[in-house]
Amino acid sequence: MGRSPARRTGRSDAPDGSGRSRRGSRSSRGPGPERRRGPARALLACLALGAVVLTAGAAVAYWHETRPPVTDDQVADVADALDAAGPSAGGTPSPSASPSTRDSPSASPSASAIAIPATGPGTFVTARADGTTVGDGSRVRRYKVLVEEGLDVRPGAAAAEIADVLADRRGWTRDGANSFRLVSGGSYDFVVKIATPGTVDEICGAAGLLTRGEVNCSVGTDVVVNLKRWVLGSPEFDGPIHEYRALIVNHEVGHRIGHGHETCPGAGRPAPAMMQQIKGLKGCVANAWPYDADGAYLGGPSVP
Repeated sequence: MGRSPARRTGRSDAPDGSGRSRRGSRSSRGPGPERRRGPARALLACLALGAVVLTAGAAVAYWHETRPPVTDDQVADVADALDAAGPSAGGTPSPSASPSTRDSPSASPSASAIAIPATGPGTFVTARADGTTVGDGSRVRRYKVLVEEGLDVRPGAAAAEIADVLADRRGWTRDGANSFRLVSGGSYDFVVKIATPGTVDEICGAAGLLTRGEVNCSVGTDVVVNLKRWVLGSPEFDGPIHEYRALIVNHEVGHRIGHGHETCPGAGRPAPAMMQQIKGLKGCVANAWPYDADGAYLGGPSVP
């Protein structure tokens, strides 16, 4: 403020900040047009700068002359990068990445994200969850859910999924005799264990059952679920993975409450939940539930 453009120009040109130009003093430059051109150039520069700053049209023109326009694709790329980086990068988290979804007991990694080791330590973690009794049957069956240590399956998430299957009105509660309650301690009627193929073979093999690292079994109070089947489903089952998990639970729990194997009742009809569907459907349609929505039992001929 109060300083002429010529003096400001001279100060910015001085390497030591003293205000002296490298061209030397006025007396060394001598008279003539050069003494008059310095202030004129500074004045023109100030006028041009003022026009750019004060005139919106000039500002836009200046930007487009010195910077390429930002394309829609570039905007999308930045938005995608921010979304991927999360809130710490300044992006807005999507609803699917909200903390409430990630922390939900029923949330679990996708099948492609779950590793399936050939075997594990043979020790288990109990789901620390208790549920209400589901079903109207007088026989309340208390059960626990355990997951072998070191797996990518969270015990709480697995327990919630199994509890949902047993609470479904197409499940075993529809028989009017059985009810189920998830517990984490105290007495229990059976245990659902999710284990690696090798551990399944050991547990089932000790009872004389040959699972070959591929199938599940029911031994004593244990419903032993093969991690491979829990994650990958079965090539014989045409449906989403949660439906196949329902078949696993319904089939093995069916054994626990006294049901034996059944076979296909006829071409095009639903395969019984107690059918070993992984070995082939024999003309039936894949089905996860022992009852239909109307309460009719979806059974078939018994298999000796």
